[in-house]
This record gives sequence, structure tokens and C-alpha cells, in this order.
Amino acid sequence: MPRKRATGDRPGLAHKNKSGWEILKGSLSDIESYNREYLRFLSQVKTEREAVEYIRDRAGKAAGLHLVENRGKAVAVCRKGAAPLKEGVRIVVAHIDSPRLDLKANPLYEDTDLAMLKTHYYGGIKKYQWLARPLALHGVLAKEDGSLVKVVMGEDPDDPCLTIEDLLPHLAANAQYSKKLSEAFQAEKLNIILGSRPDLRAKDNRVKEYILSLLHEKYGIVEQDFISADLEVVPAGPAREVGIDRSLVGGYGQDDRVCSWAAFAAVRDAKTPRYTSIALLMDKEEIGSEGNTGAKSVFIEEVLWELAGRFKEEVIPSRALFRSRAISGDANGALDPDYPEVHEKMNAARLGYGVCVTKFTGARGKVGSNEAHAEYMAYIRSLLNRAGIPWQTGELGKVDEGGGGTVAKFLAEYGMDIVDMGPALLSMHSPFELSSKVDTYSTYLAYRAFMEDK
Repeated sequence: MPRKRATGDRPGLAHKNKSGWEILKGSLSDIESYNREYLRFLSQVKTEREAVEYIRDRAGKAAGLHLVENRGKAVAVCRKGAAPLKEGVRIVVAHIDSPRLDLKANPLYEDTDLAMLKTHYYGGIKKYQWLARPLALHGVLAKEDGSLVKVVMGEDPDDPCLTIEDLLPHLAANAQYSKKLSEAFQAEKLNIILGSRPDLRAKDNRVKEYILSLLHEKYGIVEQDFISADLEVVPAGPAREVGIDRSLVGGYGQDDRVCSWAAFAAVRDAKTPRYTSIALLMDKEEIGSEGNTGAKSVFIEEVLWELAGRFKEEVIPSRALFRSRAISGDANGALDPDYPEVHEKMNAARLGYGVCVTKFTGARGKVGSNEAHAEYMAYIRSLLNRAGIPWQTGELGKVDEGGGGTVAKFLAEYGMDIVDMGPALLSMHSPFELSSKVDTYSTYLAYRAFMEDK
């Protein structure tokens, strides 16, 4: 009879996550270097158009990259591999849009001697988080002659900022305090204060008239140009290091520019990949990936057609994609120390424990989810372990507590294997999201290892 082993005789059977700081303790300078670059990106890029422009500029300075753009709002950054396209590609897909406030088509009005802008929120926001804080306006106006006027207002320290006013607490008892949160803060009250000085020569709407004269003087636009505009209201100011130890990154739009930057950096830095590697950066994820710049479009097919032409190869995109592997780069929600009751702790991601691999998303009974198969999870697990990259798994809250979706299911329709993978965030979808520097760096390492894997 074989003797019974004591627990101590069986090392390695139990699984326990290690802190990413412990695993990467010899790479602290690399972690800081990567996050300095990421902080610059996060500070300068507030919209999807700006993300494409920023990445186009950086890609042009790197050797061996091929760009395919889609209307200035989505982009694929590609590096040719040794294998032909027909054998499949390696894709890291992420999104470059974030929750925000968009201007309505007819936004400008005057009320109570204030010039105001009407907005329509985009994506999942908590409305109260956008009140009484400095805001900026980013985007473009398309004039009738087809020319584009770029607008960035409120970012430069010498610029005036914008804001949305909030009701003083002395008068909020009935208007706010006595109501449910969803009723106390109404979407139609998310109106931007643009100015208050009147045009003394005008007879009516004197403040609005003065604002229009300033806009025409600075940008050469008239009021009707708002109808053909993509103008986004976003938090003003740069991303910041957070914590006395500078271990965290705080800033707007980390969901999902944290994964977008990691995907771009990975394909930029990848060495001699066997398969062509693609950082596919998409628009519209926060509203369901709709439209011709979202993941439901056929943009990835166009990317393969374009690459086939440049590489002088024959390829049927649908067959190549069926043979491909992919990562859906998207952030997960970190275990919240103030609200642990919404998480199931054994299956919640934590800040500082590396990139989070999410087997499935969706809501309730995994509705709306792509669920990665066991074989693909084993491949990803092996890849990360072999490379010594900190990683963990996590779900977005308790079962039936909520949930969320990603673009994974739309690429899975082509038949490729795909799994969600990205860092965990605190204050997700807020104007100031928090990530751990070791997690952002681990995400980059994971994407690069995936692209370089043979």
C-alpha cells in the first residue's frame, strides 16, 4: 500500500496568485518606462480620432509596420509574419472609444443669460460624476465645403475650460436627495456652460450671439456647422500618477485605451513573428460595436484584403480568419475595497496581480458572451506561464449582479479562437479611472508574447 502523502509533500498542486510586483521585481525600470509612454498617450488622446492620429504618427516612426485606416476612427497596425496570410493571423483587438458626452446636432442656446450646449451621453456613465468639474471639448466640425475644423478647447492651462453646474445642497432636498439616483440626475440637464458675456449690439439672445462671434473668429464656423460635427465633451486635464508610491495611473478613457496602447506597443515591438500580427483598434464598442467603424463591420476583412495586396499574396479573408487566433483586449473591474459585496472574491481580479484573463463576459446566464473553450484557455495559460508574465482570472461581479460585454463575440463569428484579456480597473467608466502600473505593463507583455509565439 502506498503511504498517504502529507499536504506538504505535494508542492505545486494548489494554485495561488502572486503579486505582479513580486514576479516582476527585477523589471521596475521597464515598468516605469512603459507607463511614462502610456501616460503621455492617455493625456493627449481623449477621442477615437485623436487615438488614430496619435498612433499613425508613432507607427510612421517604427520600422516594418503597415497601417490600414477606417475613416479616421478605427485603425489596424500590422507586422508581417513569416507564414503566409492564408495560414491565419494573430489579432489583438481593442477599442478606442470611451464613455463621454456628445453635443447634440443643435446644441447652442441661451437661458438665464448663460450660453449653454445640449449634450447626449454616450456609453455607460454615472451622470453625477460629470457635474461641477472641469471639462474640455474635442472633435471636428465638417463644413459645407467638406473641410474639417479641428477643435480642442479646455486642455491648455491658458485655455478656459467648460463645466456642467450642479444644484447647491441647500436646495437639493426635493430635487435630488429625495429621489432615486437614476431620477435625481437627468440626462437633459447635462448642459454645458459656454459663456455669459452679452453682445451689447444684439437685440435678442445677446450672450449666444457673442459666443457665436467668438467661435467664428477662432474657428471660422457658423451655427449650422454643429449639425455636421463630431464634438465630444471629456474631462479636462492630463492623466496622473496616483498614490504616494506612484504605483497607480489615474485618468480618463483607460477603458479601453489601456489595452489599445498595449496592443499598439506590442505589435510595434514584436520580433520576428511567425504569423502576421495585427493590433485592431475599433470604435463604437461602448454602444454595442455598431456602425461602419465598429467591430460588427467588415473592417477586419478589408484589412486582410489590403495586406494581401501589399504582400502580393492570394487570400480569402474568411478562410484566413477561421484559422486565426485572437485576444479581445478589454479591461475588467477590479475588486473594490469599499464595495466588496458586489464581487465574488474567489473570482474577482485585483489591482497589482497582472493581466486578467476573462473566460466569458455577458450578463446573467452568460448572455451576450463569447466563452473561450478549455483548449484555448490552456494555450493562453501555458503562454503566460512560459513567459513568466503575471496573470490572473476574473469575472465582472457576482452572478446576476450585473455584467458587461466586449467585442470578442463579433470576431468569434469568423470561427477564430478568442478570449478577453486586459488589466483590472477601479472606478471603471468614471472620468478618472485607476489602473496599476504593473498590470498595464503585464498586459503589454502578454500581447507581445502572443504575437511572437510560434
